[in-house]
Amino acid sequence: MKHPIRPLRRSALAAIAVASAALAFIAAPAHAQGKADVGNLTFDDIPSPDVQTGKSKSFKPKDWLEVEAGIKIPATNAEQKKAGFIDQVTVKWYVAFKNPDGKGFVKLSKTINHINVPIEEEIFSSVYMSPSMLKRVTGKDKAGKGDVEAVGLEVLVNGEKVGLAAQKKPEKWWEAGSLSDQSDKFPLLNKDETPFAMLWWDRYAEIQKER
Repeated sequence: MKHPIRPLRRSALAAIAVASAALAFIAAPAHAQGKADVGNLTFDDIPSPDVQTGKSKSFKPKDWLEVEAGIKIPATNAEQKKAGFIDQVTVKWYVAFKNPDGKGFVKLSKTINHINVPIEEEIFSSVYMSPSMLKRVTGKDKAGKGDVEAVGLEVLVNGEKVGLAAQKKPEKWWEAGSLSDQSDKFPLLNKDETPFAMLWWDRYAEIQKER
């Protein structure tokens, strides 16, 4: 008596293929966020604004150091496309200086949550170093781009990294375990924490307020 071995083998192979396809479908993420287009990291020395009021005071404006980058993110699902916006985009900034204590480098970091971010439209994120912080970390009355050892950023949507950029050192330099994070001592500031909060409003992505 002959056994139907060949048909059974074909049925088993077909079942395995169907199961594999189902597992692959389950494992795949429902929405993979599209990759962000991150522009150049650009430095600028900006003097403290001299705002005229009813009472004038004599002072000499000092320079702040600004770093900004343009970011454009595509829609990846019907909800984002219909709304034309992404609810929240997180930008993590990193800046490195020579350690003022003379031992290697210090890493400064700042996380900024931007809200109501338009899709397929370039918006800017920025971070600032105050005149007093720059003088303390560099020992100079007038510090600038040349005193920065490295700068970088990461862009995240719903916790997923969708873009990054770096300047002066390779990408992900900020992940080096030897770097000491001294952000509490030498804080980086977002735009709303500076005297420039009300300036160039429509150029920059809206920053979520802490509550």
